[in-house]
Amino acid sequence: MAEGASEGAFCPADRLTLTREVAAYLRTRPGRAAVAVHDRLAGTRFTVEPAPGMFRLASVAKVGILLGTLLNAQSGRREPTPAERVRAEAMMRRSDNAAAQELAVELGGSAGLTRLLHGLGVDQTWPAPAWGTTRSCPADQLKVLDLLTSPTGPVTAGNRAYAHTLMTSVEPSQAWGVGAAARPGEQVAIKNGWMPVGDHGGRWVVNSVGRLSSGRSDLLIAVLTEHNPDMETGVETTEELAGLVISAIRR
Repeated sequence: MAEGASEGAFCPADRLTLTREVAAYLRTRPGRAAVAVHDRLAGTRFTVEPAPGMFRLASVAKVGILLGTLLNAQSGRREPTPAERVRAEAMMRRSDNAAAQELAVELGGSAGLTRLLHGLGVDQTWPAPAWGTTRSCPADQLKVLDLLTSPTGPVTAGNRAYAHTLMTSVEPSQAWGVGAAARPGEQVAIKNGWMPVGDHGGRWVVNSVGRLSSGRSDLLIAVLTEHNPDMETGVETTEELAGLVISAIRR
């Protein structure tokens, strides 16, 4: 497993302890998993990824499609059109697959989205024609979240607020995952992904990415898992792994 560079108040001994705790937890779980977190206020980054570290994204790929849609509108010096908004809201709030496909096509499909993301430094993400099979790693998904939400990033304040609104208002049945690590009062902006994979014997990809924020906190986190025997097991892993890592980072 690879661990992230030491930054902020999270000292090397803390990092080693957490790396061991994550490894011990993952040995108790079926399948494989990886996690990355960035505490933007403390400057702390932490990553644990197996080798190789690539995972199918399932519907987490929709965050990159949303980023592309907003930047595409900005490049034309315009707001997202009403049709784009309808699709973006369906894609992010209800995880509507048809809406995601339509927006991806407007961005030039997998080739267009690859050019856009790689041009922004998200260069370990490989969009696929069947976007749910897009491959990436947790650290790259933190880059997507950072580009979408950072005041110093390429997305305008209005579009950042719009993306935040979409990701903090997902359907309750889809609000599991990394938000389980939130403290009272924190806003949870989230996108989850889940699907059975035929070439994995029908075992499940279950992923969760998001932002936990308040006046005193700003954390980005991505948990990617695969080879889960069922969706419920994958959800449990995303929530427990997020809780383990975020609790340690906060200490």
